[in-house]
Amino acid sequence: MESADYKKLDNPVWHSLNESHKDFAINYGNLKCYKPDVCPFGGYGNGNNNLEEIASYAKLINNFFIVGNKPLFSNELVLKNELVCLQMIWEGSIAGVEIVEKIVKLNHEYEDALFGLVNLVQPGYFKNKTSQLGDYYGIFQSGNLVAVAGERMKMDDFVEVSAIVTHPEHTGKGYAKQLTAHVVNKILNQHKKPYLHVAETNTGAISLYRKLCFEVRGKISFWNMIAL
Repeated sequence: MESADYKKLDNPVWHSLNESHKDFAINYGNLKCYKPDVCPFGGYGNGNNNLEEIASYAKLINNFFIVGNKPLFSNELVLKNELVCLQMIWEGSIAGVEIVEKIVKLNHEYEDALFGLVNLVQPGYFKNKTSQLGDYYGIFQSGNLVAVAGERMKMDDFVEVSAIVTHPEHTGKGYAKQLTAHVVNKILNQHKKPYLHVAETNTGAISLYRKLCFEVRGKISFWNMIAL
């Protein structure tokens, strides 16, 4: 049986913005959202959401995600789609993966390259200041950033591994495996638990994460809202 702390993973946006990421929060009472230039995510504290809260956030950003239970919304908003993800949590001791590539911590100098690569492969999730949420790491080839992974939503006891991205011309070389292992080990060294979200249809990534000792905890929905 899961502890109460693990139940926080059912509502990761809300708890991240109450804990480690509270400085990035916009508080609408029962709805907490990341600042729009940081991350386009919001989450309700409980199921009693109201239309005014989500409408207020929509005035700041016209394309965003409510994570968790399906939100109520007015006719000024459109539900574009429901992205169903598997939430996977680390159940190993340490990521025993051989790191053969040089892994570089991506400081301010690499912000544009990081933003460009993630949005090339996974457009819409990574904003100008998303890199402020945690540490991001990359692999370079011929001076070009070709693969990255890093940290996104953070709670006191859990850190989300995110932006696990490889340039389409450099897939199949083990970069994602090495970077994910590197980030996992960093989180473990902080005495926190790594977890991640992956689209339930992304069978290749799910297989990789299983090999890296991630196990499926359950499903969680990312409701993509568009303001009219």
